[in-house]
Amino acid sequence: MLYHLLVPLQDVFSGFNVFRYITFRSIGAIVTAFLIVICLGPKFIRLMQKHQVGQVIRDDGPETHFSKQGVPTMGGLLILFAVTVASLLWVNLTNQYIWIILGVTLWFGVIGGIDDYRKIKKKNSKGLSGRGKLLLQTAGVLAASWFLLRHPQFDTHLSFPFFKDIQPDLGSFYILFAIFVIVGCSNAVNLTDGLDGLAIGPTVVTSGVYLLFSYLAGHVGLAAYLQIPYVPGAGEMTIFCGALAGSSLGFLWFNTYPAQVFMGDVGSLSLGGALGLVAIIIKQEFLLAIVGGIFVMEALSVMLQVGYFKLSGGKRIFLMAPFHHHFEKKGWVEPKVVVRFWIVSIILGLSALATLKLR
Repeated sequence: MLYHLLVPLQDVFSGFNVFRYITFRSIGAIVTAFLIVICLGPKFIRLMQKHQVGQVIRDDGPETHFSKQGVPTMGGLLILFAVTVASLLWVNLTNQYIWIILGVTLWFGVIGGIDDYRKIKKKNSKGLSGRGKLLLQTAGVLAASWFLLRHPQFDTHLSFPFFKDIQPDLGSFYILFAIFVIVGCSNAVNLTDGLDGLAIGPTVVTSGVYLLFSYLAGHVGLAAYLQIPYVPGAGEMTIFCGALAGSSLGFLWFNTYPAQVFMGDVGSLSLGGALGLVAIIIKQEFLLAIVGGIFVMEALSVMLQVGYFKLSGGKRIFLMAPFHHHFEKKGWVEPKVVVRFWIVSIILGLSALATLKLR
């Protein structure tokens, strides 16, 4: 919005020219989203407490989590509000990618919101069925894929880190691949969101890495120099990623141990869906497995645990899944698990950045 209001006035005041630059607007989005969450956070928490919108804890979860029963939840609503406002304030509104990603992010937020509402209303940890979530998530990705494939410059080739010459074209099958990436990332973030600050920390790291890759993908000269796919218009994803990182940092202020508020499924499903779609748009799909390695590890731990349990007749690989609960069962205190996972996430983020020079 500011781009359209102020750039035309640069002849009146030359200082307005800075609004043309993606870097300046990205910083603006980060700060705006952060301040929105920081300023509205206390009021939001009090509102959730007043209406008794509290966390429902699994009966079969770790005993140390029982004290979290009733802690305000659905903090993802605050994140979504900050991301939406900051994005619309700083982006070029004629960019189609922005509307697609905001649509998917909000749609996944609706799915998570319904799930949270059912859990709170029924006073148990069972919300939407797994099949119901998958169907609704898939419907959102199908709609987004339809719009993307109609974009004349969207490419269905895959890009692999380390292998610049391997770029297979999936054609129409790219839709199935997009479903796998976006839905998978959404549910992986959801599974990671089990400890105070555990999911939001790696979200900040992943958003930051994709902020840089979005800028590079949208710059024809830098993309050619670094031998990554050039995606016209993808530069505006930099601003969205900035809003995502800023709102996540602001939320971490209240979500760090001991958490004053949880994001709920309305937050985790939408954040994961947003990150997955950014990866699709800027053609860095496989990079998500590196920078989002924490999310991948958590999802794999659940799949391995369930699969081995069924095949072995009741035996387990981990003391408890997702993976972070395994360390809790081994006696690690919650802050130690969270901070060590953050450290791993930062190392993975740096590894993802290193792929820029290893092609």
